[in-house]
Amino acid sequence: MIVTEDAFARRVTRVGSLADPVRRALYRFVSAQPDAVSRDQAADGVDVPRHTAKFHLERLVDEGLLVPEFRRLTGRSGPGAGRPAKLYRRARKEVSVSVPSRRYDLAGQVLADAVERALDGAPMNEAVTDAAQQAAADAVHNAKPTGKDLARVAGVLADYGYEPQIDEDHGDLTLGNCPYDRLAAEHQELVCGMNLDFVRAVADRLGCDGDRVELAPDPPRCCVRVLAPSK
Repeated sequence: MIVTEDAFARRVTRVGSLADPVRRALYRFVSAQPDAVSRDQAADGVDVPRHTAKFHLERLVDEGLLVPEFRRLTGRSGPGAGRPAKLYRRARKEVSVSVPSRRYDLAGQVLADAVERALDGAPMNEAVTDAAQQAAADAVHNAKPTGKDLARVAGVLADYGYEPQIDEDHGDLTLGNCPYDRLAAEHQELVCGMNLDFVRAVADRLGCDGDRVELAPDPPRCCVRVLAPSK
């Protein structure tokens, strides 16, 4: 069974929405402004009718590329001040797509956390393990996975580009993609160790204590796999 990567599909849809030239022009115009802009300002900025600007601005909001806010442009308040206008600004959340999926941001987060822990006096190996465990705790908390056993582990790891596959006959979980491919190629021991700590902590957090998480390098697959308790 292959766990589909809904998060990846959402990112593709967001970026794909910018293929439309009007939508792309509106996104670039809004992004270039120092403050949120109104529909009229956006329409004038890219020279399209207001109703056209409204349609595309709302699509960009739906895709998470813009965020709306409401404000009275006159600066007045109280009776007679008029209704607040709907304004748009660029979303702060980054959107990127790579195929196969790469998550260098997660590796960077873990390693930066580890450096801070090491600067506070922790041994580096221990710092990396603790940082990976914290990242795993955050991943499980944000995912709120459902299902049983390895299906929950797969559900969490799918959002991070691992392309998990559950062998229905043996009950093992293999990870079809390495989210840190280039980084692991240059710093294999460090990155694979961090990866092992992360996956193991995800399984532990989800109560899969009987499953064995181990290193099993098999490029281009991820170097980690999870074996059912009977193995």
